Amino acid sequence: MTDPTPETTRPAAVKVALLGAGNVGAEVARILLEHGEDLAARVGAPIELAGIAVRDLTARRTVDLPERLLTTDAEALVDAADVVIELTGGIEPARSRILRALRAGKPVISGNKALIARHGRQLQDAADAAGVTLSYEAAVAGAIPIVRPMHDSLAGDRVDRVLGIMNGTTNYILDQMDTTGAAFGDALAEAQHLGYAEADPTADVEGHDAAAKAAILASLAFHSTFTIDDVYCRGITGVTAEDVTAARDAGYVIKLLAICERTAGGVNLRVVPTMIPRDHPLAGVHGAYNAVFVEAANAGSLMFYGAGAGGAPTASAVLGDFVSAARRLVLGGPAQGAEPHAQLPAVPMDDVRTSFSITLLVQDRLGVLARIAQVFADHGVSIYTMQQKDHPSGAPDLAEIRLVTHRGANKDLVATVDELRELPFVEEVTGVIRVEHSD
Repeated sequence: MTDPTPETTRPAAVKVALLGAGNVGAEVARILLEHGEDLAARVGAPIELAGIAVRDLTARRTVDLPERLLTTDAEALVDAADVVIELTGGIEPARSRILRALRAGKPVISGNKALIARHGRQLQDAADAAGVTLSYEAAVAGAIPIVRPMHDSLAGDRVDRVLGIMNGTTNYILDQMDTTGAAFGDALAEAQHLGYAEADPTADVEGHDAAAKAAILASLAFHSTFTIDDVYCRGITGVTAEDVTAARDAGYVIKLLAICERTAGGVNLRVVPTMIPRDHPLAGVHGAYNAVFVEAANAGSLMFYGAGAGGAPTASAVLGDFVSAARRLVLGGPAQGAEPHAQLPAVPMDDVRTSFSITLLVQDRLGVLARIAQVFADHGVSIYTMQQKDHPSGAPDLAEIRLVTHRGANKDLVATVDELRELPFVEEVTGVIRVEHSD
């Protein structure tokens, strides 16, 4: 007679260590405390919030949290927990604490985009070695479910391109400039007043936040390892109200896009202000919302849209990861990480084929257009559209020329702009913005 199969040993309760009690962390704590029974029913075991690690026990928080749960000893909290949720941000000590948890066989949920974009491979390797999950849905686009679809739903397809509005602050600013005619500085001030932008908005407006998210998504989409250092990044501080108006007049809208696309040599990753046609699905993403547009060989075009930031929306993504990790912990079974089997190289920006919108302030005299056209021809760049109008100041001897090119090698387009700057009759190259269009 054979022995009966032993039942899986289930924990009496899943003990959760929460690292960080900022806007997102405080919301996660609130939901765990207020809706613990509902979450427990989904997990299959009671849930116990073991503690919340913070830097300052007396700091004011967006949610009233029980003082008994607050601690400054994050390492002891990690050691006592079954599952760790890391929402502190930054590289250290977050990296060391996550590695401590993973190496002890504890699943980790993180919303730390900067850390995942720089050390994600090291952390995933540690998770794989321990047979536990490392989850980071909240690191990319707030409440939008995009990490798991990339990892699971599209695993049997070939993703060719990902375009994303992945930063709510910059989208709000550009949307205000487009819909109200606001200048960049005024739109930024309004974003700060509404809480969309930090007092120091550098990470947002310079594109660094979106670049971290691009590296994470590209690693999943193309089954390779990319870091933020592989992302060509340009922010929106140089985008003027005149650029936005001219784009609108031409049937375009300017968005800060994260673009990750296959090329002949690998994958190019870039975050750049980009003109897109107003009938493109991403053109209709307004305010502080995010959206990710995916082009796959078999699934075709897919768009994921929703709140890209905020305490409660991002907490939703964190807790989705938590329920999945805790359920696996309760039921047993090995975790499966994202294996970078393709290992496609990052393609430098010089080799990418793209399109430019170029605005020139020139002397309005005979032969100027012919000489400008010759510069484009010398670099093998073809002009898609061209418009000339009087200079806004009304100066009779000056004209504004705006050209949109056909697709060409980025290095040839840059060389063209550099030579245009040196022409004696070009007073100024007032704007250069990349364009997404079919030609």
